[in-house]
Amino acid sequence: MEQGQWRQARRLVREARHAIALTGAGISAESGVPTFRDAGGLWKSYRPEELATPEALARDPRTVLEWYAWRRSALADCRPNEGHRALARFFLGRGESGLVTQNVDGLHTRAALEEAGKGPAEAALPLELHGAVGRDRCQSCAARWPAEPLGETLPQCSACGGLRRPDVVLFGEALDADLLDRARGLAEQADLCLVVGTSAVVYPAAALPLATREAGGHIVEVNVRRTALTEAATLALRGEAGTILPALLDRQSGSPR
Repeated sequence: MEQGQWRQARRLVREARHAIALTGAGISAESGVPTFRDAGGLWKSYRPEELATPEALARDPRTVLEWYAWRRSALADCRPNEGHRALARFFLGRGESGLVTQNVDGLHTRAALEEAGKGPAEAALPLELHGAVGRDRCQSCAARWPAEPLGETLPQCSACGGLRRPDVVLFGEALDADLLDRARGLAEQADLCLVVGTSAVVYPAAALPLATREAGGHIVEVNVRRTALTEAATLALRGEAGTILPALLDRQSGSPR
């Protein structure tokens, strides 16, 4: 990476009055989070697109819930990496929430809680646009709980008796409108948008960095490869988030080695 480009990136971070970060699957791949939609993502001959839908949940809830239980077990040993931790420290240090993620693995939340220690973690807790696989939600009344192991019978809501399902956005479901409005508001007031580990092709999340740019702010992309957003970015930093983000965001840090 050119030193001039690195100095410019550090300057944009240092001078930002309001910052937002949008993260995708790339940041969690460094923690060993499986990619469930690639060629190796089959489960009992099913593809995710066949299971993660409202229609599949209505037709065969047992199979869908068993697949999510398998996903949860696959995530059990994954830990936040230095990229997650650097973002948590950055927003904790600013005291200003601005972390938005498309990931459902919960690693940003864990990093925020661990980096905050005994203090408040709110500033580093993410807006989880697509939900979190580690939570359950009632299909009927939308009550939420931490996920529980799948038993012999289908899990039911203790309040209304509805089906307890993973608190994730299924294919064909709309994102939470209030959550999306909050994310848009953050993007529109930001003068810096860090875009980390996302291909920037899934909307409406992919529109958030463009909202920052349209408001006169800068986009800094961190990714191992070129994406659909690269042309719109002020700077594109090539490399893994776990290496680049601590050097970019932590005070007194130098350029990544």
